[in-house]
Amino acid sequence: MAEPPVAGLLLAAGAGRRYGGPKALVPLDGDPLVLRALRSLTAAGCHPVRVVVGAAAEQVRALLPDPAQAVTAEDWATGMGASLRAGLTALETAVETALESTGHPAAALVHLVDLPWVGPEVLARVAAHATPETVARAAYDGVPGHPVLLGRRWWRDVADAARGDRGARDWLATRGDLTLIECGDLGSGRDVDRPGDLAGPA
Repeated sequence: MAEPPVAGLLLAAGAGRRYGGPKALVPLDGDPLVLRALRSLTAAGCHPVRVVVGAAAEQVRALLPDPAQAVTAEDWATGMGASLRAGLTALETAVETALESTGHPAAALVHLVDLPWVGPEVLARVAAHATPETVARAAYDGVPGHPVLLGRRWWRDVADAARGDRGARDWLATRGDLTLIECGDLGSGRDVDRPGDLAGPA
């Protein structure tokens, strides 16, 4: 029997104030960060994939190979929590309306658009731990990072707890069953915060 799929959730709604503009649109090696991250999720086997947009929503949506993948977080400016709520709610709706033959995702792999050195190998390693009860995240040299893997059982709980710019951080802090999956041998979990960061990991 085939393993159940793992849904991909890409948070790409931020305005990138410290960067100087939405990081989803920032080019690196010829491709905007949103497309690089989306391709990594797809290459890791995630399905379905939803991309949460907010700032420059129409510009970001226009870059997607399938604009239907976009989910608009109307209150994106309040922080990452709004994006996470919108994305998990959209995945729940997608699962509820999907045909049984497509398989229901066991978990959602939550990825951030400003992590260009988190490639498909990292995403696939974390996704391999998916079950409906999973609570896991990547670690880099022992330091917790992204992506975060949320078993389907927890989607509503996480959405209800997501507030401000902390996303799932507070909810994860309460979990004694959180598994850290070491990925430092596969990539860097460092994010792009300012233009100078695009030079690559130190």
